[in-house]
Amino acid sequence: MKAWLAGGLALAVAFGAGDALAQRSKVTIYTGLENDQLGPFKASIEKAVPEAEVVWVRDSTGVITARFMAEKDNPRADMVMGLAASSLLVFEKAGLLQEYKPKGADQLKEQFRDTKGPYTWTGMDAYLGVVCFNTAEAAKSSVKTPASWNDLLVPGLKGKVVMPHPASSGTGYLMVAGWLQSMGEEAGWKFMDGLHENIAAYLHSGSAPCVQAARGERTVGLALDMRGASEKTKGAPIEVIVPKEGTGWELEASAIVKGSKNLAVAQKIADWSATKEANELYSKSYAVVAFPGVKNTPPNYPANGEAGMIKNDLGWMAENRERVLAEWSKRYESKAAPKN
Repeated sequence: MKAWLAGGLALAVAFGAGDALAQRSKVTIYTGLENDQLGPFKASIEKAVPEAEVVWVRDSTGVITARFMAEKDNPRADMVMGLAASSLLVFEKAGLLQEYKPKGADQLKEQFRDTKGPYTWTGMDAYLGVVCFNTAEAAKSSVKTPASWNDLLVPGLKGKVVMPHPASSGTGYLMVAGWLQSMGEEAGWKFMDGLHENIAAYLHSGSAPCVQAARGERTVGLALDMRGASEKTKGAPIEVIVPKEGTGWELEASAIVKGSKNLAVAQKIADWSATKEANELYSKSYAVVAFPGVKNTPPNYPANGEAGMIKNDLGWMAENRERVLAEWSKRYESKAAPKN
């Protein structure tokens, strides 16, 4: 009798677990997160929201943005997560995002919140442009360590600078947008004209310029902040610099897609995205995150990193993207590296 009862209970538990799994909602999330982030994010989301089964669709920011817009008349995603906020602003303008403010969003840093209604997106983390400066290579040409953006215009750096192509790389575009906003458009284009004289190539990656500088293939690589810190920690003879005028930056953010058939579950995931727990997960990959007080600053990260973030209008970045890239291409495309 006891054996029969124990067996019955085991079957009941098994069927109950099966029912719970069957009741989980598949939430399709378009993302630009790196592949090694997907597993930990999925595990944390599904622990916080047990009724959710996360299904990732992952690619680069540009590809995901283009795919999302191509599907605008028949959206296939429930959410977008880990994508540039400037892309989400394009989606917002097109009326493709669901109005929803996650619980706890008001406690996040102001620049990580959608401040222009309707509220549709919430910031997660920030990445910024830095100068990876190879001191060993610079010494061969007697080039001093730069403190200002204008220090990159010296003749000793001719043909020794690489940066990301702004149409291919979000890092490249945030740097271009940062110069135009902080210097003013006329001065910004004049600066880029001078920089172009020293550019060896515009690379199709946000991290490759720093990798090349770290290897001594170039003296200067303009690149992502986290890549700079990583390369220096590996032992590369580089300084990771945020120039005194400040630098451009961009946010990764999340949002719910309008028309999602899993709206209630998506809202719970959005709530998770604004929690301290979620931000602690973000901070494993980024030095600057939305939740105040959450820090996991990596070794060799520039001390003035977050303080050096310029006053950045993400709306301006979104609205002017096509115009800026067209003008940039007209002026500088001749040094674009071949695409693989």
